[in-house]
Amino acid sequence: MKIGLIGLGIMGKPMAKNLLKAGYDLTVFDLNQAAVDEVVEAGAKKAASGAELAANCELVLTMLPNSPHVKSVVLSPGGVRDSARPGTIFVDMSSINPIASREIAEELAKKDIEMLDAPVSGGEPKAVDGTLSFMVGGKQEVFDKVKPILQKMGASVVLCGGIGAGNVTKLCNQIVVAANIAGLAEALMLGQKAGVNPETIFQAIRGGLAGSTVMDAKAPMMIKRNFKPGFRIDLHIKDLNNVMDAAQSVDSPTPLSAQLLEMMKNLHCFGEGGLDHSGLARYYERLAGTEFGVPAE
Repeated sequence: MKIGLIGLGIMGKPMAKNLLKAGYDLTVFDLNQAAVDEVVEAGAKKAASGAELAANCELVLTMLPNSPHVKSVVLSPGGVRDSARPGTIFVDMSSINPIASREIAEELAKKDIEMLDAPVSGGEPKAVDGTLSFMVGGKQEVFDKVKPILQKMGASVVLCGGIGAGNVTKLCNQIVVAANIAGLAEALMLGQKAGVNPETIFQAIRGGLAGSTVMDAKAPMMIKRNFKPGFRIDLHIKDLNNVMDAAQSVDSPTPLSAQLLEMMKNLHCFGEGGLDHSGLARYYERLAGTEFGVPAE
């Protein structure tokens, strides 16, 4: 199967490399030519445009920042909708508003193009080692065709329901991740201010009920004050804004998500939106007047 991938950012680039390692015929397109050149050097073909890519691939994948970017690539004149042949499968691996996923799928269906929404969780480290979690929405028979390909990039690939269900599930995931990160930062700051080493707290509680994948990934980053982005705060703001939109559309209460969104927006206002979302620790450092690793007076 000829596969095309549009979007070679922090996540898309290592995902493309994993498809190449698995032996797939891959064509790529991105506005960042340095990223394209790197993936081409690894064995991919280069398309001059998204339209050219869609016209020559049986499976088109996108990994883009948000709903407007996906809509532009797919629905703009000369985009995927207009260029792909009937029978093409389109899989959007971006994290976008589920309402947008349904709108895009409806337009593609008019051209006999099947769609799955398949956002991922795991950040850059899991994109690199091919152990992402895919949350997928769409038809069972389309999912069955694509699942073996997604498994080359992820350790978990789950069909969650019809179109949009993948992105609904991803929004749920992002609530839990943000709440875990904020709770972790709050706990470690309390410990440090009370005179207990945050590293000791982390090692003591990680094996109990409080332990989680989030804790194992983010506690060391907070303690070392290493906020190199695997998943940027600004992207998590985007996801939480989508949470609020989706929650409003179904009248679901989200008071915790609203508070988490305000905390991350505060970091953005301080010019820290490009930090990893473990940078929520900076919010607590500012409130506490203490940096992690620096003993409280």
